[in-house]
Amino acid sequence: MSDTKSELEQLYNQSIKVIKEGQVVTGKIVAIKTKEVLVDVGFKSEGIVAITEFSKQDLEVGKEIEFYLESIENDAGNIVLSREKAIRVAGWNKIVKFSHDGTMVEGRPVKKVKGGFLVDVMGIEGFLPLSLSAFKNMPDKDILYKPYSFKIVKINNLRRSIILSRREAVQKERDTVKDKIWLELKIGNIASGTVKAITDFGAFIDLGGVDGLLHITDMSWSKISHPSEVVVLGDKIEVMILNMDKESGKVSLGLKQRMPDPWADIVDKFTVGAKIKGKVVNILPYGVFVELEKGIEGLIHVSEISWAKRVNNPGEMFAVGDMVETQITSVDRDSRRISLSLKQLEQNPWLEAEAKYQQGATVSGKVRGFTDYGAFIELDSNLEGMIHVSDMSWTKRVGHPQDVLKKGQKVDVVVLSVDAQNRRIALGLKQLQENPWGKIAEKYPLDMVLEAEVVSLTDFGVFVKMDDDLEGLIYSSEIEKEAAANLKPGDKIQVKIIKVDVEQAKIGLTARI
Repeated sequence: MSDTKSELEQLYNQSIKVIKEGQVVTGKIVAIKTKEVLVDVGFKSEGIVAITEFSKQDLEVGKEIEFYLESIENDAGNIVLSREKAIRVAGWNKIVKFSHDGTMVEGRPVKKVKGGFLVDVMGIEGFLPLSLSAFKNMPDKDILYKPYSFKIVKINNLRRSIILSRREAVQKERDTVKDKIWLELKIGNIASGTVKAITDFGAFIDLGGVDGLLHITDMSWSKISHPSEVVVLGDKIEVMILNMDKESGKVSLGLKQRMPDPWADIVDKFTVGAKIKGKVVNILPYGVFVELEKGIEGLIHVSEISWAKRVNNPGEMFAVGDMVETQITSVDRDSRRISLSLKQLEQNPWLEAEAKYQQGATVSGKVRGFTDYGAFIELDSNLEGMIHVSDMSWTKRVGHPQDVLKKGQKVDVVVLSVDAQNRRIALGLKQLQENPWGKIAEKYPLDMVLEAEVVSLTDFGVFVKMDDDLEGLIYSSEIEKEAAANLKPGDKIQVKIIKVDVEQAKIGLTARI
């Protein structure tokens, strides 16, 4: 009998697991009470676990799950187990493994603290520094309790604490998205995107993780000055994939390619010699661009604006938005150029210029503008002539045409010559009066000595006033350098006449008397 009892005790003891405090063991739920759950872990007594440590899906009699053994025997002689600590231990073991192999973990930020966030990762509290959070400009309400991926960058086994980073996870997510988008992108396909940035040369479009460049030349069939005329920051647009290079990460996009090329049948639409109306869309120093239809523009070069007038600034004659009628002079589909003309709509006045403006005739005109060497006079036929400074006065040395004439002033002039082929009319103002140099030669004979007033000093001599509107030149060789250096306008000086050139209308003087 005693041998039988001894054998039974031995078998019983062998059936009992060898367990130690601090271990994670597998147990089976055998009973569920109001506040406690009884668990069989294969020991001589059952373990007790607070019901609050279980999730609803785990509360099931007969279900086997892991528990942390806190105490083999409490005051009541029961094993004390913890489901929550088992979860944390299992979580920590995974965290140690993931930190070694670089596996991303999922966690939820639960609290904002100084310098970052506290994050729940598999029951373990981790710290996410702001510098590694990638939560730039995000409000806290959009961050807390939301699931995110993190990389474990540091662990502390003693404290069972971890430091997390989201930057690597964000980059990995971006790379994953990029790889997916690169697989979806095909040349010729239409893609949706958002205008991310605008520069002078185009716009960058976010295609959902991959940026593409929409160059200004691929925005519109019409000429545009700046990309902002077509797209706005934040716009959602559909573009065509023109080219792509995954290795360099470059994607070229097109907007105008989604619409028919208006230049395709341009020769059929616009014929040379035809009259056509259009709207002025751009004005440049060399001409005026006119929109003939959407996407089609022609250029009126400055030389094609007027037969008669010299156009230096088209902006004085046109304004953006003006409607003008022009004539087509050339169409080049390959170069996408249409040349227009305004003057071809009018009769060429130069064909009759020589007959109308005969040499020696006196005509009236209006001062239209100036250059350093003369004044432009608008004649009654809209033709322009020019008075050279040398033809403004018989006796006065004219430094600036504005000293003699004013813009808009009506004047009588003499026609000196007409060159219809080169479109030039030479006019004279002094020729309205008799040439006084014959009388000047008589009045101022050679070797005559007189007092004159200094007008200006030059490298080649000193100009002096001899009479009203009459000047003479003291040659630099005819005056001592020291004497010349001490002169100033308004000074009086004794001079002698050494040359009177009636043909060249010049008087030469000397101060060496």
